[in-house]
Amino acid sequence: MSTMQLPIARAITQGLRDALRADDHVLLMGEDIGVLGGVFRVTDGLQAEFGAQRVVDTPLAEAAIVGTAVGLCFRGYRPVVEIQFDGFVFPAFNQITTQVAKMHYRTGGRVNMPLVIRIPHGGGIGAVEHHSESPEALFAHTAGLRVVAPSTAQDAYWMTRQAIESEDPIIMLEPKRRYWMKGDVDTERRPELGLHDAAIAREGTDATLLAWGPSVPLALEAAATAAEDGTELEVIDLRSISPLDIDTITASVQRTGRLVIVHEAPVFGGIGGEIAARVTESCFYSLEAPVLRVGGFHTPYPPARMEEAYLPDLDRVLDAVDRVLDA
Repeated sequence: MSTMQLPIARAITQGLRDALRADDHVLLMGEDIGVLGGVFRVTDGLQAEFGAQRVVDTPLAEAAIVGTAVGLCFRGYRPVVEIQFDGFVFPAFNQITTQVAKMHYRTGGRVNMPLVIRIPHGGGIGAVEHHSESPEALFAHTAGLRVVAPSTAQDAYWMTRQAIESEDPIIMLEPKRRYWMKGDVDTERRPELGLHDAAIAREGTDATLLAWGPSVPLALEAAATAAEDGTELEVIDLRSISPLDIDTITASVQRTGRLVIVHEAPVFGGIGGEIAARVTESCFYSLEAPVLRVGGFHTPYPPARMEEAYLPDLDRVLDAVDRVLDA
């Protein structure tokens, strides 16, 4: 059977396994991804199956890992790089933003960068500093990068496959707090949605809730809770942060007249602000209330004991819904 129940982490594993089987030019690189199988065990068993030349344990040097991947792209390979934690990506930020993102443009289209950079992102795991960041806005702001964020096991499998097949560099943000959330995965039926399409996760009429990655289950929980009081919220799983599927978003807002955006990253300077601006430009005469955002605060990520006060929760989301409905 092609359909199975898998946690998100295992769906990514299967996506990587099938990509390695399908194309000899695919290889994996990262810290402790081989023998250990990665800190989250996403690459567990892949080195034993495909060998140390295709599942490569690297030194603890993110800039060197990404820089090496750039060179491999020049030689026709399709490297998939794992960054252990979101906060560890910044030593490689120069390579990503000045080399990976610009190489295709710089060479007049003669060189492609079929590189996938996997980054477990977001909080909620009780980790120490530098282990719970949400840096999507930094990468989305960089022209030449594509940024995606699966929230379900089915998307985790297929977005992994689609990202590896892409000729463009992809930042794939994986929802680490949801790694062990299970769902159905059909590994044979390719989805109708493209890699950069948003999805309607729940239909509704009264307001639109927009989220991505680890915040999608929270948005769905809020919609289910609101439904108990007779409020029908439409939930959009953004899936792709750059490029944005603005058509799906604006079509929903034109139906509901209200929008609440939920993300773990700080609201200040976050992707929610860009979406709010785009929606205001396109849906001004359809909006019945200002677009509201629920997210992290403009502070460094707090110690583990305080992270639940920092991250968006059900009460904060429902409060925002009440405010747009009362406007």
